[in-house]
Amino acid sequence: MRVVDTLGCLAQATRLEVFRLLVAAEPEGLAAGEIAQTLGIPHNTLSNHLAILTRAELAWGERRSRSVVYRASLATFSQALMYLINDCCGGRSEICISLVSGLGPNCAPKEKRHA
Repeated sequence: MRVVDTLGCLAQATRLEVFRLLVAAEPEGLAAGEIAQTLGIPHNTLSNHLAILTRAELAWGERRSRSVVYRASLATFSQALMYLINDCCGGRSEICISLVSGLGPNCAPKEKRHA
């Protein structure tokens, strides 16, 4: 995996916004038009960002009828995070454990509000 490409891709603010939206939409994904409308991004600009996310293997799209529905590649994202944690800890498990121990409370499912 090319972790530098993955991180570089997410270092751009709009792409990070798109990726966040795609992660939040898992597992259904979002049509490109919905992404553009939600984030207020012109379609041609979004198309460029989606192409970069796809090349970095952080997103993928599948044609459904007349639209393309995009989904986040959680596997690629997870691999990048695990690489950073394992590589930066230098094999010291106490550091790795302290880094991931705080994830639980932050990753708890949020209650969905019904209108």
